[in-house]
Amino acid sequence: MNFISNDKSWKYSNFIKNEYFNFDQNQIFRVLSKNEIDSAYKTISNWENYSSTPLENLNKLSSELGLKKIFYKDESKRFNLKSFKALGGAYAVEKISKNKKNITVSTATAGNHGRSVAWGAKRLGLKCKIFISEFVSESRANAMRKFGAEVFKVKGNYDNSLKECIKQSEKNGWEIIQDVAWEGYELVPKLTMAGYAVMMKEISDQIKKNEISHIFLQAGVGGMAAAMIAGCARYLEFIPKIIIVEPESADCVLKAVENNKIVTLDIKKESLMGGMSCGEVSTVPWKIINNNCNFCISIPDDKISDTIKLLANSSFSEKSLVGGECATPGIIGLIASCNNINLKEKLNLNKNSQVLLLGCEGDVDEKLYQELLNK
Repeated sequence: MNFISNDKSWKYSNFIKNEYFNFDQNQIFRVLSKNEIDSAYKTISNWENYSSTPLENLNKLSSELGLKKIFYKDESKRFNLKSFKALGGAYAVEKISKNKKNITVSTATAGNHGRSVAWGAKRLGLKCKIFISEFVSESRANAMRKFGAEVFKVKGNYDNSLKECIKQSEKNGWEIIQDVAWEGYELVPKLTMAGYAVMMKEISDQIKKNEISHIFLQAGVGGMAAAMIAGCARYLEFIPKIIIVEPESADCVLKAVENNKIVTLDIKKESLMGGMSCGEVSTVPWKIINNNCNFCISIPDDKISDTIKLLANSSFSEKSLVGGECATPGIIGLIASCNNINLKEKLNLNKNSQVLLLGCEGDVDEKLYQELLNK
């Protein structure tokens, strides 16, 4: 390959070290307990058609970057929903609806979470109402309708769709299944996180428990990142260096870590990584991320298309891999880090490093995926 490591256009926007880092398993388990994590795996692993998603070896990329190994958790095959989000929303629906009859579930979403909630509702024969912003594509909306959900498009951004979801749910007595926490609403977000932690259980079964030296975790409101950190605490013998990666236009985790408190961003431009274009860290994930990640990196959007193509044409590994726009940040962040000598040294990335990346979605928005693939 020998072109990525010499291409300085693979760059990051901002980087910080977490000055408050102090990995604390007890603190993590106070937020998301071992029992909650284990219970999610026990339930989900017994669902029909469950199987562990592949952990691919990006051997061509690791060779070029001078690293020992790069693991890529391929969530494009998760329950035919093409995203890790299948683990969270559907699990929360099952837990919340237990011992309740004829309930209707609702959620606000940028796409993947809503698809999981809709699928979870269909599995249990429940009605489902989903609220999306005007920026969510019709392709994503149709993917939710396929599972029988009624989809409402709300003018404005995600925050507007969430406000409308809460308003209509309170008016009609619907059960909100949201992956974002707020004051007085923390149980469901914790359930979705417990579902996401299933990925770390699978990974621990696929490799040696002390084999990972670094993990690059993409973040929107922080639910998946926090779940994976909790999963590391639960299932790994050795805790890797944890690096959070975000879009430069929506680096709410980086800003929160930098200020040691949740910061609300005014997003001027929506990132192409729509599911990660979030202006504020969710309160429950923040309790885990706060002092349990080592570094934060933000990246521009300009290498998303290239990364999707390189995954697809087997430039990174022996296989052709389907990764959507939100599957790319870890790869981009890793390449940008390795192409900067100072940053590579700060992260201690070297010939002995074994890095875990999350391919968190496949072509969930098929139209956008094809546009980026053919760009």
